[in-house]
Amino acid sequence: MAAARTTAEAAGPADRLPAGPATATPAARAHRTARRARRRAMWGTAAFHAGAGALSLLWLVPIAVVLVTATRSFDDIAAHGLGSLPHSFTLGGFREAWVNGGQRQALVNSLVVTVPTVLLSLLLASMAAFALSRYDVPFRRALLLLMLSGNLLPPQILLIPVSELSERLGLFDSLYALIGVQVGFGVGFYVFVLHGFMRAIPAEIQQAAVIDGAGPWQIYSRVIIPLARPALAALTALSFTWIFNDLLWAITVLRTDSKMPVTASLLGLQGQYVSQWNVIAAGSVVAAAPTVLVFLRFQRHFVAGLHLGAVK
Repeated sequence: MAAARTTAEAAGPADRLPAGPATATPAARAHRTARRARRRAMWGTAAFHAGAGALSLLWLVPIAVVLVTATRSFDDIAAHGLGSLPHSFTLGGFREAWVNGGQRQALVNSLVVTVPTVLLSLLLASMAAFALSRYDVPFRRALLLLMLSGNLLPPQILLIPVSELSERLGLFDSLYALIGVQVGFGVGFYVFVLHGFMRAIPAEIQQAAVIDGAGPWQIYSRVIIPLARPALAALTALSFTWIFNDLLWAITVLRTDSKMPVTASLLGLQGQYVSQWNVIAAGSVVAAAPTVLVFLRFQRHFVAGLHLGAVK
């Protein structure tokens, strides 16, 4: 017994240290692994939010500068500089751009072009997508690829042919020419998106409608279109934004200043008010407001509609 006590006392402190990683219990190792994983996840989340915040700030700073500039007076900008803090607040720039700058007529022209174009494009695209996705149409894959291939061509190589074609048809320098161009170049993409969405709708729904005596038009209008509402809402927001903000085709088929849409009118506004940055900024805000309102209106369907159309 004395020998045992002597052996225990002779053991040094190193022999009585806690178990290291190699001798730790499985529960302790699992706890340390989970703690390290939580720490990495926390740092990853913090880095993501910091990066997203920096990108958001980088995106919002130009918008804030335009809004502040639009509400400053010309004398304030001339005296203190464009990059200085505002020393005045006025809505005179909006009034000048709206009345004397031609933004009111340009906004009306943009809406006259955009609203019918969106409605006509989605109507034609939905009907074509319905036929190609729900019926055994000959060469339907080739037709779908042909429609989509038109969007793969750079629009710059088609400027002269489109301009000459509109002149020969007697539509040059008219809003009808701009509507026709926008419809022609947008239908292919809309058909592609709606085709993927409508094809995923179960065939049993259409068969049940046929048993109830529904014809093709009733199936299209009462069954397929209500089910495709998310995709249509997303395409409505996208097409409205693309058509309303278009500049290239507007300056290709139009020449009269009074017929120009709002984006092309901004070019004239910059030439008319060269150094009055508050008027130019106010015109930019007026041009951007409709698309922002449309996006906010369809925000609930925007991402969901495209996601469903792509995944299904």
